[in-house]
Amino acid sequence: MRRPFSWLGRHLLLVISVLTLTGVASAQQKTAPAKQAAAEKKSAASAAVKPKIRTITAFINLDPTQYQQQVAETLQMLRRAKTIFESRGYEVQTIRIATQPFPEYTKGMTPQQAVQFFKQYDALADKEKFAAGIGPAMLGTEDSESQADLLAEILSATKHIRGSIVVAGEDGVRWKAIGAAARAIKKLEDETEHSQGNFNLGAIAMVPPYSPFFTAAYHTGFGHQFAIGLESANVVEAAFKDAPDLETARHQLTDMLSEQASEIERHAQRIDMETGWRYMGIDLSPAPLKEVSIGAAMEELIAQPFGSSGTLTAAATITSAIKSVQVKQTGYNGLMLPILEDSRLAQRWSEGHVSLEGLLSYSAVCGTGLDTVPLPGDITIEQLDTIIGDMATLAFKWHKPLSARLLPVKGKGPGEQTDFDDPFLVNATIQPFGKQ
Repeated sequence: MRRPFSWLGRHLLLVISVLTLTGVASAQQKTAPAKQAAAEKKSAASAAVKPKIRTITAFINLDPTQYQQQVAETLQMLRRAKTIFESRGYEVQTIRIATQPFPEYTKGMTPQQAVQFFKQYDALADKEKFAAGIGPAMLGTEDSESQADLLAEILSATKHIRGSIVVAGEDGVRWKAIGAAARAIKKLEDETEHSQGNFNLGAIAMVPPYSPFFTAAYHTGFGHQFAIGLESANVVEAAFKDAPDLETARHQLTDMLSEQASEIERHAQRIDMETGWRYMGIDLSPAPLKEVSIGAAMEELIAQPFGSSGTLTAAATITSAIKSVQVKQTGYNGLMLPILEDSRLAQRWSEGHVSLEGLLSYSAVCGTGLDTVPLPGDITIEQLDTIIGDMATLAFKWHKPLSARLLPVKGKGPGEQTDFDDPFLVNATIQPFGKQ
């Protein structure tokens, strides 16, 4: 009697197994389209908020005796990199070349000879359509203020060249350099059309080499390297849209930035291998540009005008997300708030919602300093000195990279509109200094 039962049992087990497997296969068939649809939806959403690449920046040791050949070789790499990224659906806005500090390769030149050389370099940048950074003046603590004076002369005589003055380092705040920077700002205000020359000058504090963003870009090594800077304010806005709380917003932003940055890094590593130019990393600071607004993105989260209560918290949320992205990072990797490069920030500045003091408070937590801030033309060197000094003190105190790009406008006072003529700038109303 045991054998028939055993036979029946075996057949029952076989039937159960077949039915189970059939059920699993049927369930998989039902869930597969749903998973595929979800994946396709996620992929489409990611593509819809793809960041732009604001810059691919190459770092070279410029030699005035062979700079044309050096630039030609560098542009070959940059244009190849641009083509690779564009073939993957990324818009590349600029290609840039940054050098070692310019005083290192103008030694032996008179100021007139140096200005003439940079006029030629500027013409080459215009012809070949690249942005040129010549590194900082006064990188060392004992460097002469004459370097800053020469930089002001160079920027007054050129259009496409950017430079900086180092006002704080590991040794502390450098008040001599701060005074030199303030004088350079006033010179460019007086001597350039629309006072626009200050767009190309930055006072930088605690900014390390290999930042891809101007005006801070420079290097101190052998060159033959490159870095990537993003324009990703649109990614921030998409991540914050309809987020029920800050933690969800932060996680969404981390996930979206991680997905895009990882893909960009894969292509950058390919460029490294194929060209021999060393990849130094990505600056994930979500740079805005006019209507691609970081101000609007933050207002999406706090549901009130930028500068209101909650702005500092939103700023910290963005920076926390950036720091969590697992790619090779270089440069600021903080919150960029360039007043005149962001339409919403320019609007809020004009309305009086934003002040120098407010921008500095955001910088203490997560910002990158005072960027493209419009100021009245009658501001004094001493007043500029105090603004730059506050920024430099903050950078040294918290050991974080900050910079100041201040734009006083000759002949303009509080309540008047700036009249800058630059594709990267938005005009705004000048506010009274010290009464914002």
